[in-house]
Amino acid sequence: MRFYIADCHFGHDKVRLLDGRPFASVEEMDETMIVRWNERVRKKKDEVVILGDLCLGKGEQVNELLHKLNGKKYLVTGNHDRLFLRDKKFDPSLLEWVKPYAELKDNGRKLVLCHYPIICYNGQYHGDSTYMLYGHVHDTPDYKNVLRFQRESTEITYHAKGRGASVGEERHLPCNLINCFAGFSDYYPLTLEEWIDKQNNFCYDVKRCEEKKK
Repeated sequence: MRFYIADCHFGHDKVRLLDGRPFASVEEMDETMIVRWNERVRKKKDEVVILGDLCLGKGEQVNELLHKLNGKKYLVTGNHDRLFLRDKKFDPSLLEWVKPYAELKDNGRKLVLCHYPIICYNGQYHGDSTYMLYGHVHDTPDYKNVLRFQRESTEITYHAKGRGASVGEERHLPCNLINCFAGFSDYYPLTLEEWIDKQNNFCYDVKRCEEKKK
């Protein structure tokens, strides 16, 4: 089983406050996220792709954290990971790999992985067979801008070409970006299918709320 999560920010009290996270202290936040991680990730062979900003801490602190978290862990680097990655006391063997960008397959789908949202990503025209997973923007005005771009993009049509397309066929432009912000999953890692379901429902709610305001 493979899971995905972004922007855990273990040890980052300022982000706890800025996000309005439902924890009384950074210690409570860290302890709760560890418990919730391990509730989902039960087997040693389970995989978790961390889409950046794992922890604001030094090398030894992150070593201790990674020992507490179940599963095989992969890190797509975020801007707040630099502190421990540059620390000589950090043990990189605790992570399967560390990359700023990655592409992989999951259940027949291609995934483009980056801490930062990529609005024009590799494989975008392949429809629902390709998804771009990201973090960084949390639940901020920047994220609302990404959602707005997605909605406007899906209203665009283009003349499809290549395998499976009929002559003159028009299709809507796919824009399958998913923000895997930990706060959107109640601080649990989720599978790809769970993130897709959550994103589809959330986007629909946002659009419906905007229509009601008109």
